[in-house]
Amino acid sequence: MNAVLVVNADLGPLHRVTIKHAIRMLCRRVAEIHESDPDQVVGVFPMPRVVRLVRYVVTRWRFAGGPAWSRAGVLRRDGRCCGY
Repeated sequence: MNAVLVVNADLGPLHRVTIKHAIRMLCRRVAEIHESDPDQVVGVFPMPRVVRLVRYVVTRWRFAGGPAWSRAGVLRRDGRCCGY
C-alpha cells in the first residue's frame, strides 16, 4: 500500500496522498500520525497509514454548488435559445 489517507481534524476523510507527501506533512507539523504500521519505520516516523491534520480545514467546496446543471445555467450557456 503506497497511499496514506488524510483525515481532517474532526476525523472526516479528505483524500489520499503518497507516503513521501505524508512524511513531508509530518516534518512540517501540519499533520500527525493517527494510525501506523509499528513494524515499519521511515526515518524517525513509523510508516503512516492515516494522518490527521492538526488544524481543521473547511471543505465547503465539497457540498456547495448544488446540482451540476440548472435551467438558468442551460439557458445562459445556450444564449437563451435552448431547443428543449
